[in-house]
Amino acid sequence: MMIQVILFGYFLTCVSGDGVADVVLSYVPVAPDQSLETLTPFVPPSIPDPDAILLEATVLSPQIPDAHVLLHADCNEQEVMCELSRYSPHGPQEAQEATHFLVSLSVEGGEFSTAFILQTSVVERDQSTLIQNKLGLPLSPSGTLLTEVIFLVFSHIKSVSAPLRGDVLLYCGFRQQETPLAQEVAVEWRLQHRGKGWKVFEMKTRLDDAEGSTVVLAERQGSSVNASLVVGQGDASLTLSRLKALDEGTYICTVSLGPFNAQQVIQLHVTQPPEISLSEEKIVLKTDPPQTLSCHCSKYYPLDAQMEWWSLSPEDSEPKLLLDQGSLSSHRQHGDGSYSLSSHLSVPSSVSLGTRLTCRVSHQALDAPVSLTVVVESPPQGNNVLLLVGPGFLIITVLFFHQVMT
Repeated sequence: MMIQVILFGYFLTCVSGDGVADVVLSYVPVAPDQSLETLTPFVPPSIPDPDAILLEATVLSPQIPDAHVLLHADCNEQEVMCELSRYSPHGPQEAQEATHFLVSLSVEGGEFSTAFILQTSVVERDQSTLIQNKLGLPLSPSGTLLTEVIFLVFSHIKSVSAPLRGDVLLYCGFRQQETPLAQEVAVEWRLQHRGKGWKVFEMKTRLDDAEGSTVVLAERQGSSVNASLVVGQGDASLTLSRLKALDEGTYICTVSLGPFNAQQVIQLHVTQPPEISLSEEKIVLKTDPPQTLSCHCSKYYPLDAQMEWWSLSPEDSEPKLLLDQGSLSSHRQHGDGSYSLSSHLSVPSSVSLGTRLTCRVSHQALDAPVSLTVVVESPPQGNNVLLLVGPGFLIITVLFFHQVMT
């Protein structure tokens, strides 16, 4: 369904399914410094069209947090994505005329995402009342389907990165209308990763803070939701401590309030920069077979890491990439899910003195590639003297003892 969200006459195009619908959000809070002069007020059609789907949604209580992001989306060349569908409350329901819709809004490239439930308002019917042809619902005299936001779940983050063995907070909040929909609230966090899904945390409590009403089931050790924040501030955020590689994936926060529920989705990326070291602090030139210089890239996550060898001799003005001259070890995985990798460079005896050999490592957890360098040096002069004096000393000593014996 093609949905167009109109905010104070401000048009935002959204896509979802087949068909066309318009949504008008009214009474959306605007910051005092936000000018409305550039926004065109919403003007209903002069002739109501029963074939058109035009929802007029009052956003007075609860209000949509960070709604100003929607106002600036067009100016910032950000696309607003929207989904709208019919919604059926869960559990047994008393007979009522209200119809419900679920609307999901997010801003591309912006930290804004919300899902809210619309409930149709009572429209007094008479012989002149128009009925929307597709939905079978009564329209207002201006041809709109009158609704109000009664419950919403939101988050100001869509994706977050956190270090391995560190802690992270995944934000998820909810709001309801001033007249409580229900006192019972349930919070569930699930993780989906690589085609599998499982429950991480579940909490049930009451908003009237009744003693002994909170029930917690933490499937993942080190996961928690603050019950007092759930009750007092509508904050259902999940805290994860001592992160492992297995904690990475898509987290789904579902808040259920009586017969209504809505979700938010947050991506968690676990990262860990590598520890980099060289096997030698310096390379001493020898006439023996080639020496091996090793570069170790340890305890990093995720898997992909790039290791390169570069050489800069005294005759060169620019370093040269040593293609296919380094041999890589196999990846080694540790208990926490991190990886280690080594690269080995064969240094021939023909290498020029003063040559700088550099190991350069690139990884997504690094802000920039990290390089470690050693310099090819000549052997210390003292070693040459010892090599010359040593045999002579040995000959003199042997002759001395020979004379003593004779």
